[in-house]
Amino acid sequence: MIKERLYLETLERKIDSSTAAKIRLRRWRNSPSSMNLMYLPALLLFVLFIYYPFIKGIMISFTNWDGYSQLYRYIGWDNYKRMLSDHRIGTVIINTLIYGIGSTILQNIIGLAYAIMLNSYIRGKTIIRTIVYLPVIVSPLIMGYIWYFFFQFNGGALNDIILLFRDKPINLLADTGLNVWIITLVNTYQFLGVAMIIFLAGLQSISKEYYEAAEMDGASGFSRFRNITLPLLAPAITINVVLNLIGGLKLFDVITALTNGGPGYASASLSTMIYQLYFAHQDAGYAAALGNFMFLMISIIGLSSLYYLRKKEISL
Repeated sequence: MIKERLYLETLERKIDSSTAAKIRLRRWRNSPSSMNLMYLPALLLFVLFIYYPFIKGIMISFTNWDGYSQLYRYIGWDNYKRMLSDHRIGTVIINTLIYGIGSTILQNIIGLAYAIMLNSYIRGKTIIRTIVYLPVIVSPLIMGYIWYFFFQFNGGALNDIILLFRDKPINLLADTGLNVWIITLVNTYQFLGVAMIIFLAGLQSISKEYYEAAEMDGASGFSRFRNITLPLLAPAITINVVLNLIGGLKLFDVITALTNGGPGYASASLSTMIYQLYFAHQDAGYAAALGNFMFLMISIIGLSSLYYLRKKEISL
């Protein structure tokens, strides 16, 4: 009897502890802290493919590594000092700023014009919207080659037309005064649809009552645009400007397809120069230093633009 009683008491304790454990597990599953475990896979991927390469790139920038050899040595700040004395850097930075700022201005102006047109009562606006957005889904490298066949010196579509009126073709992509702007226009053409869609979403969220009230007060079309449309589109303008700036400043594919940064470094951006230094010249340490500078430049420009435009949103 004593043994049976001890056995039953032990069994009851086990059941109670098992039930308590299940209750605690159920409570933990339903608690907000358990949801944090869902972030772990994404966090691990982020650390593996973002943080680790970033830290490794900073370390490599202080070495003379060639990108392939297992032997390299620490050289301190020599790569950064070399950057200050490199005669190519000035041209490349100016090109990078033209690609970023030029594309941003053109994409926002033309994208807003398209959005206003498509927000009005016109026929075929679904087809127009599809045509304008279609280049976005094409790979930038393929887009660059498509336009290369249009601009190329021998057999290009544009030069075939020019030869109808003159004896010699024009090598537009080798013209250092034009090729940077041609690349900017091609980049604008491809990603114009993104700006248009964001502006269109912003326009459709503006209540028609504001325009009706302004019209009753006798406000002109330009006055309605300046005092109603632009202030209420401020969040969309912020998104477009920041996205376009970042995309333009790190432009790579279109440049590679059209000019490969040439002639020389006349149309190169920081991205293409880093690529050429690493793979063509086997100068990985200097390429890493340029990559860190590029990251810092884009971060400063992007965050400064975001901060300024957010303040403007509040004041408007």
